[in-house]
Amino acid sequence: MTTLGIIGAGNIGSQVARAAVAAGYDVVIANSRGPETLAGLVDELGPRATAGTAVEAAVAGDAVVVTVPLKAIDQLPTEALAGKIVLDTNNYYFERDGHIDALDKGETTTSELLQQQLPTSRIAKAFNHIPAADITTDGTPAGTPNRRAIATAGDDAEAVAFATKLYDEFGFDAVNVGPLSESWRVERDRPAYVVRQNAEELEANLAKANRLP
Repeated sequence: MTTLGIIGAGNIGSQVARAAVAAGYDVVIANSRGPETLAGLVDELGPRATAGTAVEAAVAGDAVVVTVPLKAIDQLPTEALAGKIVLDTNNYYFERDGHIDALDKGETTTSELLQQQLPTSRIAKAFNHIPAADITTDGTPAGTPNRRAIATAGDDAEAVAFATKLYDEFGFDAVNVGPLSESWRVERDRPAYVVRQNAEELEANLAKANRLP
């Protein structure tokens, strides 16, 4: 049995939790307001789910989904996430996060910033370019014609393999973008962002992406 820690219980986090429970995972989910504020979601998810603090979700998770605003990554429990596979769902919204010069200039990616914050965690990009609602509604069995695909990226092979496995269990094909430095190809305003695409279409959208919008 695998336990998935989820830090962030917003649109993406709650949908990943629903899909994970449906796929047979135990889930420990945390938000910034405290476990007691997640009682309704945990009741909905059922006995496989519990609410905890960010540290508790990090410690409990065999792998951990980090789905907090980019501006909040400095509040993550770095020590508790040491050595863990971490799936990063983040996107850069300057309207929310404030302008980050290195991102505005295309000098880094959101996942590379998270890797700097979590230097010993094993990070893979995941679930950042699919609308949250589609995570639980658009998955289909492996081999389904025109099956939807989602991209992942990472510098750690095991992290990428876990993201790929999770995608398949949720009903999606995976396309590996490459290292974290290439994850800009699925960030906001690129051709692959929040559109439905199969693996072939996703690969084409990745190839035609420009570094700067």
